[in-house]
Amino acid sequence: MSKGYHSASHCKYLTQYHFIWCPKFRFPVLKDGVDDALKQILYGICDRYGYIIKALEVMPDHIHIFIDCPHTVAPSDIARTLKSISAVELFKAYPELKRFYARCGRLWSNGYFVSTIGHISEDTVRRYIEEQTHEGRKGTS
Repeated sequence: MSKGYHSASHCKYLTQYHFIWCPKFRFPVLKDGVDDALKQILYGICDRYGYIIKALEVMPDHIHIFIDCPHTVAPSDIARTLKSISAVELFKAYPELKRFYARCGRLWSNGYFVSTIGHISEDTVRRYIEEQTHEGRKGTS
């Protein structure tokens, strides 16, 4: 098995996700120091929750984050945790950001993008499974 895999009781796993989300109304508010503060906040959240940030980029109007996480955590829970805690902490650190979003009461838009990431491609998995099926038939003939 690859070095990137983790071990837990009775399983080996690699659970990695690429998330993208943006501020409400996609306003370009993640700049002028807010971007750097947000990176530090996200690293802190991930440390507390056992997520490993593999890559992180904060653009003025959206965020890309690639994380490795425990196999027991749903991607929707990860997105909710990262978005909710980071919004609270950013509003504390930047009261002007809180005033800017006072009417709608939230920093982040409701939605997000998530995609699974692995070391191997879909085609590789399909070929492996098909080969297992063919190998199993050889033994029963």
